[in-house]
Amino acid sequence: MRQQGQLTQWDDTKGYGFISPANGEAKLFVHIKAFGLRAERPKLGESLSFELGQDGQGKRRAVNVRGLHAPAVRASTSASSLYLIPAFAAFYLVCHLLWPLPPALWGAYMAMSLATFIVYAGDKRAAAKAQERVPERTLHGLALACGWPGALLAQQLLRHKSSKPAFLRVFWLSAGLNVFGFVLLATPLPKQLLRLLLG
Repeated sequence: MRQQGQLTQWDDTKGYGFISPANGEAKLFVHIKAFGLRAERPKLGESLSFELGQDGQGKRRAVNVRGLHAPAVRASTSASSLYLIPAFAAFYLVCHLLWPLPPALWGAYMAMSLATFIVYAGDKRAAAKAQERVPERTLHGLALACGWPGALLAQQLLRHKSSKPAFLRVFWLSAGLNVFGFVLLATPLPKQLLRLLLG
């Protein structure tokens, strides 16, 4: 018999949490594998249906878990945001064809993106092992310093730092400031727009 409940505790890094049954019974352990194949990771506060099962030690847990509806509040980077990376690469190419850019600039984006991805991976590993974490200001600094494409890839591929609203707001601000700085400092677009506006 299926029951209903709410995901009241969830650690996305470790892939497990607890469901509070709607009938008021004790919380049930739930592992990411119990959700089967689904497009999105479980979200805190999500309403779920499930069946009762047992682990190897006979302890109760939730199995065959399904989502009833999406959580009321969702704040995460979606897979569609990955299109921003080829979109920026195409924009960079157009700018380079119109106004030759320093070769080192593209190299900086590639190197910083790789470095940022590696730092994200290390931070996720540290979180799983309860070790010292990378400060969020460091992650935002890397994104600002041309590493935002690598950060975006890490958020999606590693599922790290992809569902914390406060972090994501600063991340998108850092990425936006980097692109704005690129347009302002590496291309004549601002000057041309200013001349066009002034007639």
